[in-house]
Amino acid sequence: MKNRSEIEEKYKWDLTKFCKNDDEFYKRLEKVDKQIKSFKNYEGKLSDEGLLFECLEKEIALLKEFSLIAIYAHLRLCEDNADRKTNEMSEKLSFVSTRFSNETTFIDVEITKLPSKKLQELQSKPKFKNYRRFFEAILRDKKHTLGKKEELLISKMCECLGGSSSCFDKFSDVDLKFDDILDEKGKKHELNQSNFSIYRESKDRTLRKNAFAELNGKYGEFINFVATNYINNVKEDCVFAKIRKHKSALQASIYGEEASERVYNLLIDKVRENIDIAYDYFEIKRKMLGLDKFAVYDGFAPVVSELDKKFSYEEAIGIIKEAVSVLGEEYVSLIERAKQERWIDVLPNKNKDSGAFSTGTYGATPVVLTNFEGNLESVFTLAHELGHAMHTYLSNKHQPIQTAEYVIFVAEVASTTNEMLLLNYFLKRAKTKKEKMYFYDFFLNQVKSTIYRQTMFAEFEEFAHAEYENEHPLSADLLCEKYEELNNFYFGKRVEQLPQMKYEWARIPHFYRAFYVYKYATSFICAIRISNKLLTDKTFAKKYLKMLSSGCAFDPISILKIAECDLTKPETFDESFAVCRDFISKWNEIL
Repeated sequence: MKNRSEIEEKYKWDLTKFCKNDDEFYKRLEKVDKQIKSFKNYEGKLSDEGLLFECLEKEIALLKEFSLIAIYAHLRLCEDNADRKTNEMSEKLSFVSTRFSNETTFIDVEITKLPSKKLQELQSKPKFKNYRRFFEAILRDKKHTLGKKEELLISKMCECLGGSSSCFDKFSDVDLKFDDILDEKGKKHELNQSNFSIYRESKDRTLRKNAFAELNGKYGEFINFVATNYINNVKEDCVFAKIRKHKSALQASIYGEEASERVYNLLIDKVRENIDIAYDYFEIKRKMLGLDKFAVYDGFAPVVSELDKKFSYEEAIGIIKEAVSVLGEEYVSLIERAKQERWIDVLPNKNKDSGAFSTGTYGATPVVLTNFEGNLESVFTLAHELGHAMHTYLSNKHQPIQTAEYVIFVAEVASTTNEMLLLNYFLKRAKTKKEKMYFYDFFLNQVKSTIYRQTMFAEFEEFAHAEYENEHPLSADLLCEKYEELNNFYFGKRVEQLPQMKYEWARIPHFYRAFYVYKYATSFICAIRISNKLLTDKTFAKKYLKMLSSGCAFDPISILKIAECDLTKPETFDESFAVCRDFISKWNEIL
């Protein structure tokens, strides 16, 4: 794998919009640090309306500046997780972040103590119009907000807690090394986090099997460390949920985003109710691959060898632009800007973050990290992350800073809608029976990976947290046993497993952000509906773009309703699963 210095500049993101260089980072960080101390001037005085407004405006301005340099430090670290200089930058930032949190903890506490009637009056005043949602949250959170001393203590505790995710990232992206794997001819192949996606799609079944066995098995060699690290993360989630007077970590997570336990439970019920779609998909693949027994490592195997397509990064951008053209000229032009202005860090390099993500903050255009390998999955991943980037751009453009940042519950809708539009692009151009089968397979694999797999992950998370909350001991063996049980259900009895698959949970970074993953599934449910509407109703794009421009101006359930997606209704789920069944039927018809 190439070193960072060997990658062409045009394939690296431009971080100067956040901060010009490392020297400027330290200068600006020092300036922020000095300004933090001035908040003491407001402590105990926020019942004064004038001082309250002045304090909130100062906090939001400083937060904007801090976020810009924080994003810069984070992205510099993502470029090379092993680099000492960027690790030190991240640590320095952490110290200031903690001080910022500590010195401003009193703000929410003092505002919470204001009478509810007063808070309602403030919401209606023109001067505070951009803080409407802030005051709504204060009113809603009154019963979960502690006293000033307790809140300050929690803020200080955060300085030494929350490290499980960082430990995992360093272990997984830097320290963990994999053995070479063999193909059917006995040839050795280097395995790493990035090229695993290539091997799992290989026509060589031996190579596929060995890739799955080595990747997951390697985590199994360190399962006691990873399990202990994860269990500590689970304990933190549960303890802080209890401190905040929530019934469970799940409830705390859902409450924090103003989402809905009904939606979460409805997802689990509907996915289990429609598990036969996954089973039918595996059976079709078994037939297509000519196998006596379908195995877990066959899930990504190509069913049509002639469609082993490769794409350059430039080709991928062009295809994505055409695929999303139903969203209008502005949206398409933003995709081109992302390429020309280098919003995207494209290629893998040594010690770079594995996977892909998009991030951004108010005052700068968003950025995307990906590890583009030139396969179809890389094109879809790029489209996915650009969906996030466009969502961030539009929210920042149309919302004040106070309501620009959307929650994760809504975030994954934009990305998966882009994926669905891209799928339609390829299906429309599929001229042969084999091409159609290829994209039927691709769609249903996405359904399996995004709806079924992420829901399985959610069940695993719920189990782990509930076990601790019910005072049942957690262990590496218990977690592996539960994951194996869930894997067996979600794949079904007809799919052959590998013994190493029970360790797969140990390599999932999203588990360190509790109850994040189920939102991928609900988002895919929405994306199926939204993409169908976009492709059949020319006026619908306005509603969808309005949704993307809403930030957090409303609760996420209401925001999704702008795009005619009501996840509190079983019919929304039923409609999407009906589309999945239709794909199964169409595939069966041409077999």
